[in-house]
This record gives sequence, structure tokens and C-alpha cells, in this order.
Amino acid sequence: MAKREIDVMALQLPIFHQWDKQWFVLTAGDFAAKTYNAMTVSWGSLGIMWGRPFVQVVVRPTRFTFGFMEQFDTFTLSAFPEPYRGALNLLGSKSGRDGDKIAAARLTSIASQKVAAPSFAEAVLTIECRKIYWDDFHPPQFLDPGIDKNYPQRDYHRIYFGQIVCLLGEEKYISTQE
Repeated sequence: MAKREIDVMALQLPIFHQWDKQWFVLTAGDFAAKTYNAMTVSWGSLGIMWGRPFVQVVVRPTRFTFGFMEQFDTFTLSAFPEPYRGALNLLGSKSGRDGDKIAAARLTSIASQKVAAPSFAEAVLTIECRKIYWDDFHPPQFLDPGIDKNYPQRDYHRIYFGQIVCLLGEEKYISTQE
């Protein structure tokens, strides 16, 4: 099915299901320069901050994608249909340091509409973002001590906020309600 640009206020997405069960692929870098990496993510958020639509993602400094998030100003989040579950598993379990995992996942990188970071031909939804804020998790500020159990190696995530500059998706992601 063809993708088209979607007004951010018309996005229809079961967000909790998407993050927890379907996942996204986070891609950072520059498509034209052929320098980018992708990884599967299942923690994050979407909303409005500072009067702007945004995506919030977290990346551990030990991940290869971290360097791309630091170096480049844009990133994309891509959602895929269920038949691509194996590809997302591969992107989440292998490192781009060890080879071309995007090719191994049999995904087709393509130029995005408004950002340098690539997107994917097979994606059913692509969220193009420009970074607007970052911070690091500070363990003394965890109010629930159980959170720290997610960090046995003390590799605390860096948080990135990206302003949504373009949404592309299939019709099913467009709300018909005003």
C-alpha cells in the first residue's frame, strides 16, 4: 500500500501497542553520505512538548547507533508490518560495528522526505525528526529503585527529543475524525 504525508494531528496510532509489541526502527546518520545505522527500539514516547510534536527515544552509549545520534542532527523512526519481525529482531540483536546488518535484514534504505537520516521502503509508517534536546538518565533521580535493575552494566541511556518534521504512512494511520 502506498504511503503519503500525514498531518501530525491526524496520526492514528495505538502508541502503547506500537512501542511494546510492534517496535520501531531508529535510524540516524546521513543517507546521501552513506553513513548511518539502525537499531530496533521499544522504549520511547510521542507527544507535544514546547508546543511542538515530538518523539522521545533513548539510546545506550554502548550501542553503535549512539555515535550516529551524537554526530547527526536528524533521525527517523520506522514501523513495519508483522512479516518484518525477523528483520527487527536482527536489527535489535546485532551491531552495525560487525557488518551491514541492514542488508542482512533485507531492508531497503531510502532517502527521507525532509531529513538526512534514511528511512525504509518496507516501512508502513515513517516519522522524520530533527533533534531538539538531549539529556542523560541520572540514577540518583530514579524514584523507583526497580528502574536501576535495567542497568546491570551501568550503561544508562541518553534521552533524545526529536521534533517531528514529517510523517509518512499508509491510510490506516490517518484519523478520519476532526
